[in-house]
Amino acid sequence: MRIRVIHETIYTYEQPARGLVQVLRLTPRDHDGQYVRGWRIDTTVDGRLTAREDGFGNLVHWFTPDEAADALTIRVSGEVDTEDTQGIVRGTVERLPDSFYLRDTDLCATSTELQVFAERVATAGDAAPLALLHRLMGAVPEVVAYEPGPAANAVPAAKAFAAERGVCQDLTHVFIAAARHVGIPARYVAGYRARDDGEATVEAPHGWAEALVPDLGWVAFDPCFAMSPSDSYIRVATGLDYLGAAPIRGSRTGGGTETLDVKLRVEQGRAAAQS
Repeated sequence: MRIRVIHETIYTYEQPARGLVQVLRLTPRDHDGQYVRGWRIDTTVDGRLTAREDGFGNLVHWFTPDEAADALTIRVSGEVDTEDTQGIVRGTVERLPDSFYLRDTDLCATSTELQVFAERVATAGDAAPLALLHRLMGAVPEVVAYEPGPAANAVPAAKAFAAERGVCQDLTHVFIAAARHVGIPARYVAGYRARDDGEATVEAPHGWAEALVPDLGWVAFDPCFAMSPSDSYIRVATGLDYLGAAPIRGSRTGGGTETLDVKLRVEQGRAAAQS
């Protein structure tokens, strides 16, 4: 499948913001089942865009404007060819040992209730990691209802589990926390997902998980839709949790109140090829 993405992040400030630094994890890499045909980042403010690679192997850009600005739009556009690999992830850049992905973070820490849930799922059938992870992927949306929409503030897994509802990053954090609790390395993935109904307008980028399965390697799981990510997904960045893979994180001095707006189109199939 060919997928075209147009992603605009629009900031407006009450007063000109100084010392603005934006860290962008917005650029996908090639791997098995994903080939980046073309990708670019544009900004409405002149400045310096510096590319580097982080410890997870993500492509990262640092953007610093030349002068104070009261508005900034970061526009990403590109095309990616994808193939369905049944969720199996191969050919990716791996910089860290597998055991690193057993680490707890504030967003993926468990509660007693979440631990009980993870252990119940783990003992409910076949103990093989792949079977266990598929059960977990199906069980998470049964206890935490998926509510589509943009993420506001990062919500810890235990809090989302207690609230019984959340956006994609919340369900993913619950999945990761549960997987790590039963001894399976897991990580957060940020990217894009084309809608099943063919509509191009999407509310926000998507998030899902990858877990390590013996003899298979990293395998992707999307607890929001209880499915293995297919060729309708574009994998962009990974981290221990959402904060390590967030599309944009930044800092500034002054500027007063900040207003944020996101416009995102993810087109697939024939429509994308004719664009």
